[in-house]
Amino acid sequence: MQLFRRLTRARLPTDFAEFEAPIRAELFSAERLEQHAQSLAVAQAVTRNPADERKLVPRVRENGRVLHEAHTLIGNAARARRTITPAAEWLLDNFHVVEDQVRDIREHLPASYYRRLPKLADGPLRGYPRVYGLAWAIVAHTDSRFDPDWLIRFVRAYQRVQPLTIGELWAVPISLRIVLVENLRRLAVRIVGAQMARQGADRFVDELLPDAGAQPADLIERAIFGLGSVSLWPAFAVQLVQRLRYRAAGTTALLEWLHHEPAAQGASTDDIVQAQHAGEAAANLTVRNVITSMRAIAAFDWRSFFEDVSLVDATLRLHPGFVAMDFRTRDRYRHAIEELARGAACSEIDVAAAVIDRTQRIPGKGTPVSI
Repeated sequence: MQLFRRLTRARLPTDFAEFEAPIRAELFSAERLEQHAQSLAVAQAVTRNPADERKLVPRVRENGRVLHEAHTLIGNAARARRTITPAAEWLLDNFHVVEDQVRDIREHLPASYYRRLPKLADGPLRGYPRVYGLAWAIVAHTDSRFDPDWLIRFVRAYQRVQPLTIGELWAVPISLRIVLVENLRRLAVRIVGAQMARQGADRFVDELLPDAGAQPADLIERAIFGLGSVSLWPAFAVQLVQRLRYRAAGTTALLEWLHHEPAAQGASTDDIVQAQHAGEAAANLTVRNVITSMRAIAAFDWRSFFEDVSLVDATLRLHPGFVAMDFRTRDRYRHAIEELARGAACSEIDVAAAVIDRTQRIPGKGTPVSI
C-alpha cells in the first residue's frame, strides 16, 4: 500500500480496496418478474428459530459511513479539478437524498418491529427478513428502477403462492430503501476505487516512470503491489494505456508488455479497456436509477399500495361497513387483526375471515365490523 499512497498522495481506505458485486441480475419484463415472484415464494422458507435472526441496521450504519466517505473523496477530486465519472457526479449532486434514506431507515425500523418480521431459513440472505429478500430480487432484476405497477404485480404474484403479513407489506418501502442503499454503497466503492487507481496511474506516469530505471515488468509489478488489491488493476491499466499512448519515445517497451501480459490471463489490453468502459457505463445507469428510485419511493403513496395488495384488507372489505370507514379507522382494525393472529395458532387472513364470518351470522350485518 505504501507505493500506491505515494502515487495518489491520498489515503485509500480499506473499504475501497475490495469490491462486492453490485445488486444486478438479468433484467426481467413485468411478466417474467411475476413468474420469478411465484418461484421465489415457493423457494423461500421461513425460520421459526429466533436465534437465526441477523440484524440489518448495523450494515445500514456501515453503508452510511462508507457512502459519506465516498462522497468526501469524490468531492475532493472534483475540487482538485480531476475528471470524475457521471456516476460519481450523480452521487456528489444528490448525496442529500442518500442521507435522507439512511436516516429514515434508522428511524423507522425499530427493533421490536424488526423482530416480528418473518426471517428466511436458508439461502444467501438466511436470517434476514423475507420481505428484504423480495426487495433484493426486485432491485436486482430491474437494475434498481422503481416502478409502482411492477411492484404491485410482483407482490400480488408472490402472494398467490405465499401470503405476506401486514407487517411485511408495510416493510416493503423500507426494505427497498435498504437494498438501494446497499447497492449504492457497492457501486460507490467501485467508483472511488477506480478513481484512485486512475489517479495512481497518472502519478506513475508523471513521477515514477521517468526515474524508475527498471524493466517494464518490474515497474508494473511494483504498481500492482502498490494498489493493494487486484480489483483496482483494470482501471489502473486502462488509464496507464491511455496516458502512454500520448507520451514520447521510451514507453514502447512498457506498452508492449501491457499488451502481452493480460493476454496470458485470457484477455488483451483492448478487452480490458472495453470491459472497463462497459462497467463504467453500467455503473452510471445504475447509480442514476438508484437516486431516481429513492426520490420516487419517498413520494409514493404507500397507504394506497398496502390496500391494493393486502389479502387481509381484501378479506375485511367483504363487509360493507369496513369499506365505508376512513383509512385511519380501517388501519385500527387491521392492527387488531395483527394482535389477534400473534396470539393465535392461525394466520392473519384466517382471523380476518373469522371476523367476517361472525358478522354475517348476527343481525345488522351492514353495521361496522366489531372485533
